[in-house]
Amino acid sequence: MNWFMELSPVMQALLATLFTWGVTALGAALVLFFKSVNRKVLDCMLGFGAGVMIAASFWSLLNPAIQLCEELGKENAWVAPAMGFLVGGLFIVVSERFLDKCYFTKWKESSVDRDSESLKRSLLLVTAVTIHNIPEGLAVGVAFGGVVAGVEGATVLSAMLLALGIGLQNFPEGAAVSLPLRREGYSRSKSFLYGQASGMVEPIAGVLGAIAAITMRSMLPFLLAFAAGAMISVVSSELIPESASENKNLATIGVILGFMVMMIMDVALG
Repeated sequence: MNWFMELSPVMQALLATLFTWGVTALGAALVLFFKSVNRKVLDCMLGFGAGVMIAASFWSLLNPAIQLCEELGKENAWVAPAMGFLVGGLFIVVSERFLDKCYFTKWKESSVDRDSESLKRSLLLVTAVTIHNIPEGLAVGVAFGGVVAGVEGATVLSAMLLALGIGLQNFPEGAAVSLPLRREGYSRSKSFLYGQASGMVEPIAGVLGAIAAITMRSMLPFLLAFAAGAMISVVSSELIPESASENKNLATIGVILGFMVMMIMDVALG
């Protein structure tokens, strides 16, 4: 593991987000072997990933953002983190509204044949998941970049734990894209390609986040909080409702365990 610690934050962010993309592809690969997967297992994993992301949003992103504002001597240390958190959350809300509008418009077009409708719905599904993956990749990149930027409380270990938590929830996310496409009649290979494609944006966002964290230290509190707000928005609008729709108790246990594990590892080991 020493070799990883010696890498630049940009390379660390790249490798970490390649890992999260790989887990997305691994989840999408389930379509190559199964037509469906035990829903209870997926819901528990989604809940666990949501818990990890909630805990990471505070200990790995928001708290360091507030501490950095204090270090920079800003009078109101809460302003930049609060604004970043709000903008990050609204980014996901607006993106979802835009996708919902596109989805509704496409399906209202009566002149479109069934194959075109199926393709458009598939593309919208992949686009929705891809947009959610942008702030996740950004969060990982900013977390690694924050270490070299001297953010108090930011460590390589906490950034790695954040990537691990995001990777865990990416597994059922990849399956959630590929398996429905398979049920719609797509081939196994095409369903897999669509599923893994949703995670391709994470390495790009991760590298950009790390570079931004290193080169724009004064903007780092906003970027950290932006990533936190976007992650909380994704968790509250997608992960928790999806995981609790059929197995509420399992999802709740998963959230509690994920939050607890991330909290213990981040606070005790970070």
